[in-house]
Amino acid sequence: MKHILVVDDDSKLRGLLIDYLSQHAFRVTGVKDSHQLGQVLQAEPVDLIIVDLNLGHEDGLEIVRTLSGRSDAPIIIISGDRLEETDKVVGLELGASDYVTKPFGLREFLARVRAALRVRPVVADRKERKIYAFDKWTLNVKKRQLMSAEESEVKLTAGEFNLLIAFLDAPRQVLSREQLLSASRVHDEEIFDRSIDVLILRLRRKLESDPSTPKLIRTERGAGYIFDSDVAIEARRRPR
Repeated sequence: MKHILVVDDDSKLRGLLIDYLSQHAFRVTGVKDSHQLGQVLQAEPVDLIIVDLNLGHEDGLEIVRTLSGRSDAPIIIISGDRLEETDKVVGLELGASDYVTKPFGLREFLARVRAALRVRPVVADRKERKIYAFDKWTLNVKKRQLMSAEESEVKLTAGEFNLLIAFLDAPRQVLSREQLLSASRVHDEEIFDRSIDVLILRLRRKLESDPSTPKLIRTERGAGYIFDSDVAIEARRRPR
């Protein structure tokens, strides 16, 4: 039975979602803030996290940012007052797989939950654990950990992580914006034209010594982007 975690300080909506999803063969846990959220994540595995952006004293986007760096579970954002396209873009760029605006129908919401659960993130293959080495960097897939040559860790959002994996799996090959969008997204329904450019810019700022003249992630005008580096891969498999 899939375990869903609902983060919402509105007890009525939280209870409604818990009751409805529980009726459809899900185990659902409800929490009201990031403190309770952390307690649940430490105690047991979670398959999907639903986060309301309107959490009173907390910013739901900050919770999404934190979650994207520590959990592989897909995240669905719900919001009733942050309805601008820019809010949706930010939420998706921070690692959410879907953004649902209130009011919403419960049947539609259930369909979105099921769709999010059908998509497995890049790191979901538990049989193979890869460590990529490129330029002066190493990326540990299992730990979702990007380390520099000086052994300092650089945090990546879920979108940045998936985008980097796409580049590392196809070094020195031109990848179109459409290919990169598909690789960096967890959900296909909300795609914005400039999203990939924002992700590329953020990844360059983290990887390049001089992001204004990138050497690792180069632009191929009219074609897409190319990751211009040799990549070594160490695959670790669990014994059967």
